[in-house]
Parts: sequence; C-alpha cells; structure tokens
Amino acid sequence: MGKLSELTGKDNYFEDFKVGQVFRHARGKTIEGLENVLITNLVMNTAQAHFNEHAMQVAPIQMATPIRERVSYGGVNFSVIMGLASQDCCENALAELGMDNIRLLTPVVHGDTLYAYSEVLSVMDTEREDAGEVVFRHYGTNQRDEQVFQGDRRVLLKRRSHWGDR
Repeated sequence: MGKLSELTGKDNYFEDFKVGQVFRHARGKTIEGLENVLITNLVMNTAQAHFNEHAMQVAPIQMATPIRERVSYGGVNFSVIMGLASQDCCENALAELGMDNIRLLTPVVHGDTLYAYSEVLSVMDTEREDAGEVVFRHYGTNQRDEQVFQGDRRVLLKRRSHWGDR
C-alpha cells in the first residue's frame, strides 16, 4: 500500500477549481427500498408515501403521471447526490461551511438511479493560508436524465501550496 496522502486526488485542491467549471461525476447510485425506509424511519418522517406501498396504490400522488409506488425521502436523494459529488469536489475538504438553495425537483422511486454533476460558482480566498472557500452547485439527475435535485454547497478546501506534495 502507498502513502495515505496518495489516496486523495491530485487535482481537487482549492487552487484547482475555477468559476464556471462543470464536472460530471463518474458513479451513479440506485436507490434501494432499504436505505429509503431506514433513513425515513430514523429521522421520524411520518409521510406514508415513503414507506406504505398500499397507501400509494390506493391514493397515488397526483402528477402528470400518478405515482403509485413509494417515493424516496428527499433527504436520502440529497445525501446520495452530495456523496456522489464528494470524490471530485470535496475530497480535500477541511470543513463543510453551508448548504443553501436546496431544491427537490422530481420524485425519486425505489429502483431509480441517481447521477451527479457539479458547477463551480465561486472561489474565494480566506484568512487561512492553508485553505480557501469554494461554492459548488450540485445537480442530480435520474436514469431518464430528469433533474431531481439542485443545491449549493460551501466548502473549505485545502490549498495544495500548504497540504500537497512538495
């Protein structure tokens, strides 16, 4: 095994990000019933649409095409998109500084596969000589290329000049 420092990407330090860059993240994640029901119950979300299949069949969610199956809890969808984006955007993070403008745009059901894209909105120096702040806008889509999520994430990232290989 190599050095632990080699486990982190070489092109995702603060200095590597430029406003306007867009990344398509390599992996996708299929939403399983287990994770949806587990998280829904752990956070005490009582909306039956997340865990009661019978209720959804009897009284579907009325949309252009009625949804007659359990819907994945938005917190699960949000977390999956953030996780998919992390390898490219936040692997060198020292801290999560904030998440804003969270929008859940299209229902996700069990069996949908989510993908993530990210755009760099801003890159700012901080008072810290070892880190800077980057704001990303993360987008989530499903296997039909429908946008299911959008949200902004502020991250304090290591500077290569301080933390990188010398």
